[in-house]
Amino acid sequence: MSKFREVLLKYWGYRNFREMQEEIVESIASGKDTLGLLPTGGGKSITFQTYSMATPGVCLVVTPLIALMKDQVENLQKRKIKAVAIYSGMTKIEIERALDNVIYGDYKFLYLSPERLQNFYFQEKLVHMKVNLIAVDEAHCISQWGYDFRPSYLEIAKIREKLPDIPVLALTATATPKVVDDIQEKLLFKEKNVLQKSFERKNLVYYVINTEDKEKELFKLITKIEGCAVIYVRNRRKTREYAMLLQKYNISADFYHAGLDAQTRAYKQSEWQKDNIRIMVCTNAFGMGIDKPDVRLVIHLDLPDSPEAYFQEAGRAGRDGKKAWAFLVTNSADKAQAKRNITTAFPDLKKVIEVYNAICNYLQIPIGDGKDMDYPFDIFELAKNFKLDVLSIYNSIKILEANNMLTYSEEANTVSRIMINVNRDDLYKFQVENEALDNFIKMLLRTYTGIFNDYVNISEEYLARKANTKPDTIIELLKVLARYKIISYIPRINKPLMHFNAERLEDKGILFDIKELNERKERTLSRMEAMLNYATSNNKCRSQHLLAYFGETDTQRCGNCDVCLRRNELGLNKYEFDIILEEIKEIINFEPCLLNELVEKIKFDEYKIIKVVQWLFENKKMIYDKDNKLKWNKE
Repeated sequence: MSKFREVLLKYWGYRNFREMQEEIVESIASGKDTLGLLPTGGGKSITFQTYSMATPGVCLVVTPLIALMKDQVENLQKRKIKAVAIYSGMTKIEIERALDNVIYGDYKFLYLSPERLQNFYFQEKLVHMKVNLIAVDEAHCISQWGYDFRPSYLEIAKIREKLPDIPVLALTATATPKVVDDIQEKLLFKEKNVLQKSFERKNLVYYVINTEDKEKELFKLITKIEGCAVIYVRNRRKTREYAMLLQKYNISADFYHAGLDAQTRAYKQSEWQKDNIRIMVCTNAFGMGIDKPDVRLVIHLDLPDSPEAYFQEAGRAGRDGKKAWAFLVTNSADKAQAKRNITTAFPDLKKVIEVYNAICNYLQIPIGDGKDMDYPFDIFELAKNFKLDVLSIYNSIKILEANNMLTYSEEANTVSRIMINVNRDDLYKFQVENEALDNFIKMLLRTYTGIFNDYVNISEEYLARKANTKPDTIIELLKVLARYKIISYIPRINKPLMHFNAERLEDKGILFDIKELNERKERTLSRMEAMLNYATSNNKCRSQHLLAYFGETDTQRCGNCDVCLRRNELGLNKYEFDIILEEIKEIINFEPCLLNELVEKIKFDEYKIIKVVQWLFENKKMIYDKDNKLKWNKE
């Protein structure tokens, strides 16, 4: 048994790797920079985790998802593996302690956001770390051709210069051929090396339904298909409305979006994970890092912005390998709405600067200050105070993020943390001298382990229930201990966070690359057009359509999607249908002709030719011209 399989068995309880996992591990073990393309739920994290556990040193894991970062660190710690994360909302002292632990404390994993790579203090500490691997999650973020480009990802290349002999493992579940090439170039791969598992999900059935009554279709689907479900909508208001509508008919449902406080989101997520809630109606904020294997149904009631986003969200269904369904429900208004979304996503630059100044004034950041600082941020409060609309603020922030000026973390709500600052002897002495606090201190010691060595996450509500008191009382007791310098107490932040990558600039110092902005708008438009094409196409297998977008062109029809089922009704096999279709298209693209002329030109059974012609008419791929001749519909 290889050392990597031994690690896999010891810490995760698996005797064998999944498809492509071991090849990726062996590739980086041989010192090769590696790009691993695995579908959503394909077990990407196991690759760098097993490698690092079998190799001396620490693995740097770069990821933009704070929720996923926290979740993975927690899971590793449960397996008695030393791991730590640095993310928005942590104090300077916490960050310094975390980095020192990595250097001196035999830690195996350091998770951090790409923005942290720019920090001078981190770079100073980096040279003292024994790094065995740089793992880049969501690696498509490094590419301007990717659907979620993050300029801060480009900092990874600079880190590589400091660690020239350390291999890089880039991982993603959504990358077009152009993005695949770009990732390797931007990460300074010594040579191209892509290990890819097909993105095909044979157990996942894709459907597109066009209807003017989405609510009616929704009820049909959730009634027909049993089991756990996720319903995606574009805005927060709709999550509540649809959830309440389902509840009205005694259907177990709840709603989720980034605007909810951390405690509420955690509770709702937990209830859904435990199957106490069947259906979660949500924005795209739900699902990041969530790996619930038995989701049977994913429904999109609004058109996603890109095939990448749709593929990832739909891919949250059926991770247990059992049959699952992904439905995209559209209507005639969706196309126009998609075009409007593109327009509003790129506000006038004067508006962007206005929003930037409003953010800085709201956070009371003077010119020349703010770099590497985190600020609790309420987008709705900003909108109210400065008489701005929320959508303009949000889209302006996206432009500022792309300009690497700041980073907005909707999911950055933090939990409360404490650490005891004194040794056990001094603590005992304090307890004797402060009898009123003795029982409370004892409860802290009984409830939380490792509290002398590092910050630990606490819940004021949980402590209140244990002590049969109110959370406010617990908070006051913690503040008292902090004033005595017995503990360090960091209360939770219930707001999203704004991280400033650079100091506040004067208006004249704010420079935008107009060419790059226009190109980005074109790329965004192109992805939306690709999504619209998927939603309106009726002649290509849904699975094949998505796979072709990601560069997999040599695939088979799934046989189960709405397009395949309609084709199956014709009584033709795939080979026959495709041959006849291509011949028809070639003939009438060259010159329109009458039906009898078309039949004569194709060397196939007349009945089957007419069946294909009927199908093409029904799906609006073929029309009559003014002379009553058949021609291809190019609209």
